[in-house]
Amino acid sequence: MLKEFKDFAVKGNMVDMAVGIIIGAAFGTIITVLVADVLTPFLSLLMNGADFSNMNYVLKEGAVVTGPYTTIAAAQEAGAITVNYGKFIQACISFVMVAFVLFLIVKNIAKLKKKAEDEAVTPANEVLLAEIRDLLKK
Repeated sequence: MLKEFKDFAVKGNMVDMAVGIIIGAAFGTIITVLVADVLTPFLSLLMNGADFSNMNYVLKEGAVVTGPYTTIAAAQEAGAITVNYGKFIQACISFVMVAFVLFLIVKNIAKLKKKAEDEAVTPANEVLLAEIRDLLKK
C-alpha cells in the first residue's frame, strides 16, 4: 500500500497539477491586488468616490442606538439587522474586473503562443520532403 501511494504521489501528472495549483494561487493573489489596489481606485474616481461597501438596508433598528447608521459596522454594533447589498454590488464589480483582466491575459498569451508556433523552425527533413512532393506534383 505504501508503494502504491508513493507511485500515485510522484506521478508526473500529480506533480504538474500541484505546481499548477500553487502557481494559480499566487497568480490569483496578483490579480486580486491588481483589481483592488490598481483598478478599483480609478473606478471610484470615475464614480465620484462612490463606496458601495457600506450601502445597506435596515430591516430592524438596533436596540442600543437607532439609525441612520454611517457604516455597516456601526449598525451591527447597535444591534441592527441589515441587508448589505453594497457588498454584493462590490463583489459583482470585482468579479467583472477580474474576469476582464484574466480575459486580456489569456488572449495575449494565446496570441504569443500562436506567434511562437508560426515562427517555429521546420525540421530539414520536412522541408526536403515538401520540396520532393512539390517536384512530383509538377
